[in-house]
Amino acid sequence: MHSNNQWLDPLYLDSFLNEDEKLIRENTKKYCQKNLLPNVVENNRNYYFDREIYKDFGKMGFLGSTIKGFGSSEINKVSYGLIAFEIESIDSSYRSAISVQSSLVCHPIDKFGSKEQKETYLPDLVKGNLVGCFGLTESEAGSDPSSMKTNFKEFEDHYLINGSKTWITNAPIADIFLIWALNEKKDIKLFLIPKKTKGLKTSTIENKTSLKISPTGQIILENVKIPKDNLLPNTSGWKSVYSCLNNARYGISWGVLGAANNCWKISKEYTENRIMFKKPLAKNQLIQKKLAIMQTEISLGLSGCLHAGRSLDNGKDIKIAISMLKRNNCKKAIEIVREARDMMGANGLIDEYHIMRHLINLETVKTYEGAEDIHALILGKFQTDMDSF
Repeated sequence: MHSNNQWLDPLYLDSFLNEDEKLIRENTKKYCQKNLLPNVVENNRNYYFDREIYKDFGKMGFLGSTIKGFGSSEINKVSYGLIAFEIESIDSSYRSAISVQSSLVCHPIDKFGSKEQKETYLPDLVKGNLVGCFGLTESEAGSDPSSMKTNFKEFEDHYLINGSKTWITNAPIADIFLIWALNEKKDIKLFLIPKKTKGLKTSTIENKTSLKISPTGQIILENVKIPKDNLLPNTSGWKSVYSCLNNARYGISWGVLGAANNCWKISKEYTENRIMFKKPLAKNQLIQKKLAIMQTEISLGLSGCLHAGRSLDNGKDIKIAISMLKRNNCKKAIEIVREARDMMGANGLIDEYHIMRHLINLETVKTYEGAEDIHALILGKFQTDMDSF
């Protein structure tokens, strides 16, 4: 072991961050170490999520942080990525909580909502006083959202919505529900439905083996009658859906590297201190090769995220880059965590070492917001201009 930490940042990525970005990262890291890490193992064992933590996230400026006004911290996209990285280094469930509230609730209300909707809901969503969820996925419409069955009918002074959504983060605890639905013409619209609306019910998905801290559930909509004002008026078809998803995918691309980075450091320290055959395990050539691969993939992944974040902040359209990063970083992160588990032998299976929790969580993260093969098809279509699905 040595005191020089350049092994952590061989590409000098830190030098490309400004002082505000470094301060945000440091404050997030301190918050995570003090408030999230001490209880994460116990919370994971007990499927426990404290809804009040949203108020802490709000005080820290983590929620809706890149929108303008409404009490937002108004940070740039790079800073948002750094927050996602630090939060997911503790647990993917906590980063999911921030991603959903920010990218899938605050973002669509800010981009597609009416002035009244923004003023009514965004301040409390940013503070964490209200919790939202995003209803797109259905049991028969996962990777193919155009197959959704949830539908709306328009009447003179209201809409009537019927259908169901599943695998929805925050569904059991949400105050407001953003629900995507189709009409008979297959036009897609987004509706904001308060929790106590008649005909709206939720249930919790029990006994998950992944993202156990995150509250996940189903949403049932039976003749849900809502006023015309509950339509988000500025949506523009599927383009609006993917605007939300791409925002979330960007944060995920940073976040999964936080999980991988944590497991890399845990396994590095473990093998440096674990004596096997009268020498540290880290002196083994195979272990050093594994560590080298971890260092390489995390460094390259973070470099890609940083470039993408700067491009976003400069107003570039980076939809394709986001698909590339989401696909690559999720794939590489789970491979890194598997290697970390292997390097630590049976001890890698003990939950206090954190490795298995990250590994199982990443099985979910690589699936939601576009599975690996779906992003491959997006990238393939972009190159060939041929639609394979």
